[in-house]
Amino acid sequence: MKTARLPHVGSACLTLALLMIVSPAIAEDELDQSTNIQVVGHPDPEGLLPDQSAPKAVSAISTDFIIKQAPTLNAFQLVNLLPGANVSSSDPYGLSASSSLTLRGLGQDQIGVLMEGAPQNDIGYYYAYPSQFADAENVRQVMLAQGAADIDSPVVAAAGGLLSLTLDDPRAEAGGLVNLSFGSYDERRVFARIDTGRIGSTGLKGFISYSNNRADNWRGAGHDQRQHIDAKLLNEWGDGNRASIAFSFNDAKTSTYPSPSKADWEVSGRGYNFDETYSEGNTNYWRLYRAPFRNFYVAAPVHLKLSDTLSFDSSAYLQMGHGNSPYGTQLATTGNYLGTEELTQPIDLPGAVDGVATVLGNWTGKQFRVGDVSKLTLQAGAHRIVAGLWFDYGTDRVTQSYTSIDADGRPVDQWGYQDKAIRTADGRLLAYENQRTETVTKGFFLADSIAVTPKLGIDIGFKGVNLLRNGRNYLPGPQSTVRIDSFAALPRAAIHYQLDDRQQLFANITTNFRTPNEFALYNSYYGGELVSQGTDGLKNEYSISQELGYRYIGPSLSFSLTGFHYHFRNRQVATVIDSGGALVNSTINAGSQSSYGLDGEIDYRPAKGMSIYASAEYLHTRLNDDLAINGDYLPTKGKRAVSAPSFQFALGSTYDDGRLFGSSALKYVGRQYATFMNDESIKGYATLDLSVGVHLAGLVDAQVMDLRINAINVTNPRVLSGVYAISTNAQDTVGRNGTLIAGSAPTYYVGSGRAVVATLSRAF
Repeated sequence: MKTARLPHVGSACLTLALLMIVSPAIAEDELDQSTNIQVVGHPDPEGLLPDQSAPKAVSAISTDFIIKQAPTLNAFQLVNLLPGANVSSSDPYGLSASSSLTLRGLGQDQIGVLMEGAPQNDIGYYYAYPSQFADAENVRQVMLAQGAADIDSPVVAAAGGLLSLTLDDPRAEAGGLVNLSFGSYDERRVFARIDTGRIGSTGLKGFISYSNNRADNWRGAGHDQRQHIDAKLLNEWGDGNRASIAFSFNDAKTSTYPSPSKADWEVSGRGYNFDETYSEGNTNYWRLYRAPFRNFYVAAPVHLKLSDTLSFDSSAYLQMGHGNSPYGTQLATTGNYLGTEELTQPIDLPGAVDGVATVLGNWTGKQFRVGDVSKLTLQAGAHRIVAGLWFDYGTDRVTQSYTSIDADGRPVDQWGYQDKAIRTADGRLLAYENQRTETVTKGFFLADSIAVTPKLGIDIGFKGVNLLRNGRNYLPGPQSTVRIDSFAALPRAAIHYQLDDRQQLFANITTNFRTPNEFALYNSYYGGELVSQGTDGLKNEYSISQELGYRYIGPSLSFSLTGFHYHFRNRQVATVIDSGGALVNSTINAGSQSSYGLDGEIDYRPAKGMSIYASAEYLHTRLNDDLAINGDYLPTKGKRAVSAPSFQFALGSTYDDGRLFGSSALKYVGRQYATFMNDESIKGYATLDLSVGVHLAGLVDAQVMDLRINAINVTNPRVLSGVYAISTNAQDTVGRNGTLIAGSAPTYYVGSGRAVVATLSRAF
């Protein structure tokens, strides 16, 4: 891998973090100091609504709730109860990469995701994949800002908000934790964590964990496998100084569950699956749809208190990943093209019958990303001034090639490596897509939080972001290089008023932008002809959002109510398209869109160890433009947005009396449209999760030991749970200018089935 072009700032900040972590010995009295979170209402672990004071809508779940859930659940599934969160999962254990999260009707490519301050979104397509995140046992808190990312967050395309994962700190004392889980569909999982405690006189403390998870597919043939390692090294010294490095490695082979259309669902229901056995010529065999991925993340946040009024923060990060999203297809030995070039010599296809062979189609991606966001914070009287810089460099190497399979349908190489891929007669890689994209993001921000009075605070800020994409198309044809250079000015403002010790009012206005994803830049060819014109002329999405909210934080009752409004120009709506057999993330420009709604959540704690939580959202969306299609306009003005249910409701509870504990989570999601014309939709549905457990400490020995049983999706509704690939119109429709615009069928996520998993947890 070439490194000469990497920016010096990323490696410099990683080095700084290492130097901070291995700082000289620290006095014991300083080591014993800990940071206590002071709250006005209730201690955080007692409720499902942690206290908040930010001038924006923020919801969170923390350790007390997380540890009662099935340890297999990913971050998207864990936030399903929070206002506005609409989660569609393809499997009950959260192992498959086929999952979706929308917030206030905005898709997951519109939601920024951070882990330990480092971005987790794909730099080219903006998606985040929760099955790759840290194990739940290592997560201290998952926070969801439904409407506005913090000004210093290193994310773009975050109009839908920000999901932030905070890892648990290493323990001060040496010890460990082991979890063993067994469940439905031959679910088997082991998790083990070791904490070093404080290492000698260095002040360092760290942890490392390993998990191994395997489960059969809950519908259809196949199984999922996941191995994961998390580690964190931390040092704290002086008056609030802190430096850490967190590592996360994920190695998985997961299933891609097929997504049916409405017609497929009516015929097959949950039986719409890949085939269990292979026969000659079969492109629907399950082994041709197993996706292997390896990902490595590093985050190195540093906080230095330079003086009583000045502090410095730096968050450096590094990401590397390689994976394949394969599919089954057929190739002929003759009649092939490479880009626009006709191949006159036949290609060698092992196993070909009458000149045709079933092969594995590969969509491989190899990503590298490094960056840093650094800021200075100055407290000057009533002003808290923050100024900072963000730099991000990433490369994305995408190849759509082909690999032979054996007589039993097993791929010769499921990773799609080029050295084992099918070649042309003259030795070139036979590829449908072949490109490399560099993305450079540079940003700066300046903000001032003004304490006008002890009760009134005003925030103003400005963020400027420049995003540059340079790409190379390696296929023969008219396009060799691509380039797009965008700059966005993003002002914001907020106000916060403390009515009394328990009541708060807040309001804010925030701006966001996103460029089209990198796939839109490149030409695609089929049979030597151009089938998709790449362009750098697509307009950026730009949005303005406002929130107005009220919070009450009491000793046994807390609640919040937030009204919100969005206006989008050039709304980029995510979908999935078929590109030569591969299902590829893409976007549709839906023009102008407006949304408004109301979020509410309430947490009632009637007794010690008991919490009852409820949340709800009303959402109204409206497309303000007709959709341009092939020289005509689809009459979409006034229609509702796709994947945007008008109503959602959640009810959750936790209980812990020191011996018995448990939780419940009920979620209802209303009707969701799947087309811009609103001529196809899926009906509302509800799910219910339950858990019950017992603390065994004192019954077996004095060590902390728990046994819990989690029932996921107890009611087992046979429903379509979300929109996988939208379409403009499902039915043939006459355009504004009289053209008949043919309909196409959207496809959907199938709601996962019931699963029960038992977990034995023991600390030592």
